[in-house]
Amino acid sequence: MGVIGYGLGVIGAGIGIGLAAHGAALGIARQPEMQSRLFTIFILGAAFSEALALIGLVLALIQ
Repeated sequence: MGVIGYGLGVIGAGIGIGLAAHGAALGIARQPEMQSRLFTIFILGAAFSEALALIGLVLALIQ
């Protein structure tokens, strides 16, 4: 049962990272001079989203 919950958590993380990448790509396309700042914000957003997936993995393994 924990594997199903972890699978749903990974789907959520994938959607979150995809949305972050989409926003960063749009921002860079509109203002190329802000590329380094937008990339940093994207990396932070992807890391936070992936951290939630890792927490889901730990909870699935605990149960």
